[in-house]
Amino acid sequence: MNFDPTPEQEQLRDAVRALGKQYGHRYFVEKAKAGERTTELWNEAGGLGYLGVNIPTEYGGGGGGITELAIVCEELAASGCPLLLLVVSPAIVATIITRHGTEEQRKRHLPGIADGSQRIAFAITEPDAGSNFHRLGTVARRDGDDWLISGRKCYISGVDQAGHVLVVARSEDATTGKLKPALFLVPTDAAGLTYSKLDMEILSPEDQFLLFLDDVRVPAEALVGESLDAGLPALFAGLNPERITIGAMSVGSGRYALERASEYTATRKVWGGRSIGSHQGVSHPLAHAAVQVELARLMVQKAAVLYDAGRDLEAGVAGNMAKYASGDAAALAVDTAIQAHGGAGMTTEYGVATLLGASRAGRIAPVTREMILNFVAQHVLGQEKSY
Repeated sequence: MNFDPTPEQEQLRDAVRALGKQYGHRYFVEKAKAGERTTELWNEAGGLGYLGVNIPTEYGGGGGGITELAIVCEELAASGCPLLLLVVSPAIVATIITRHGTEEQRKRHLPGIADGSQRIAFAITEPDAGSNFHRLGTVARRDGDDWLISGRKCYISGVDQAGHVLVVARSEDATTGKLKPALFLVPTDAAGLTYSKLDMEILSPEDQFLLFLDDVRVPAEALVGESLDAGLPALFAGLNPERITIGAMSVGSGRYALERASEYTATRKVWGGRSIGSHQGVSHPLAHAAVQVELARLMVQKAAVLYDAGRDLEAGVAGNMAKYASGDAAALAVDTAIQAHGGAGMTTEYGVATLLGASRAGRIAPVTREMILNFVAQHVLGQEKSY
């Protein structure tokens, strides 16, 4: 196995790191606390081609894969600017449209995602069903040549910044009469679509929303793919990139927290003129967290390589493991960094407690640790399904 990145990947990492450092965590926190968006960073990243690294060149992208997009997610997070919409719009939605959308959908949406001028939210989670698409209550039914969509969604990231939302619904198959997943590109200004902000204990410039669809009418071409048969494979096409890129973002946040803590503990002197980092009680927990972050980082890279190689089944296992490991590693790194700072760790100034909510959420969303363990038990260890 080759662990050496290509020269192009190294250049991408260096360039994104430089961009992230121009803005930094203070910018991210100030925007979040003011209820504003990181528009300047997003637009610059789009203009430089970083948002579209995984999109084919014929649609304005860089022609790379999820490996390259994971680099972008990781390095921006490592600079203190974890942008959740990178996971939603370029990773999930762009992948689904690229692999399963119609040519018209690719031409219409991918160039805007690539340059940052178009954001598309993603709506699968529901109050009752969670993300279990077998039990989704959002239903799409035909009305002439159009579709009418009704249902509720929750924890929908950044829908207020998006021109469209990719809605996962269920529709009746005319041949079997059974309900099957179907994906629709719905304009966020469509009649009957409303949303309300959820109050979250997470410091982020990207908010979460409840989404309501009341007989939202969309034309036939809003259905992703040529038919309802595209729904299930299209949905799965977006889940692995989601897990891989959210894992990369968690790794980046873990790296950021450990960098802040290492700088502080190497220079903070209290007893006898020695740095507090010289004491093993301080340095060993940080070193342990660093090991966990690096292990998670390797798993993210493996998952991305498998996905880009078209090995979807293996990438599914690796992607879930990467998401599990990175969520735990980031939470550990942030908590350890706060502890190493002492009381200063809880202040905004030192820039680590500001990641506490988001790092903890990484162990829950977009799939919980427990569901990942269920997946591994069933698909890796051959155990009977427990749910």
